[in-house]
Amino acid sequence: MAVKTYKPITPSRRHMTSADFSELTKKKPEKALLEPIKRKGGRNSYGRITVRHRGGGAQRKYRIIDFKRNKEGIKARVAALEYDPNRSAYIALLFYADGAKSYIIAPVGLKVGDYVVSGPDADIKPGNCLPLEKIPLGTIIHNIELKPGAGAQIVRSAGSSAQLMAKEGRYAQVRLPSGEVRMILMVCKASIGQVSNIENENLKIGKAGRTRWMGRRPKVRGVVMNPVDHPHGGGEGKAPIGRPSPVTPWGKPTLGYKTRKKQKPTDKYIVKKRNQK
Repeated sequence: MAVKTYKPITPSRRHMTSADFSELTKKKPEKALLEPIKRKGGRNSYGRITVRHRGGGAQRKYRIIDFKRNKEGIKARVAALEYDPNRSAYIALLFYADGAKSYIIAPVGLKVGDYVVSGPDADIKPGNCLPLEKIPLGTIIHNIELKPGAGAQIVRSAGSSAQLMAKEGRYAQVRLPSGEVRMILMVCKASIGQVSNIENENLKIGKAGRTRWMGRRPKVRGVVMNPVDHPHGGGEGKAPIGRPSPVTPWGKPTLGYKTRKKQKPTDKYIVKKRNQK
């Protein structure tokens, strides 16, 4: 994928970049694989805002992605590569030999006309899905399950990839994009290759309106609020926050405050932490 730049006819256009979508082969999605999305605006089931600065944005429909890859042993032809507004990676439309259709997250190197297959006997090539026990050490993988049969949960964003490091007993050791090395059951499935749209991290939003298209509303700094609205607020002129460290609007520590539980049950599966030297 190439990064598209624009003539600086306005200040917002000067630094704005976008994808040129040259890899994509189909503009309209498969209707049978679409679902409506109910907008929540950051509100929970009680109607209370639990995630701030959410709302508006362009209308979109959800593309039903096959994260489980349960159709084992059945070859599928890649019919199209498409854009998905709900994720940073591109998606591939598969036509199975038995007539079924599905979407998967497209890896780097997958092209229209290629064939992919899921199952323990599949070849080690981009797009194929196998249990970790059948994948050779050192292989680059993505779309990894954490619980057998639950579907892929990690390594799904654009350009991300993990590496199979070791196998021991019932578990395989996988190095994740963060640098963390984690034990995952060997019966869990993973897809071969790196997730597509590698250049996504180099894109520049360029203007405020583009974030509004994504459904993100403006943020206001606490120091410019009144004391009734934020603990950082108040004071004459440009005043310091008056606290040892920054806090949230509700007084909880922030900026470097660790929110992960100290005795989390899944810590026993972490071989090397992501920030370990």
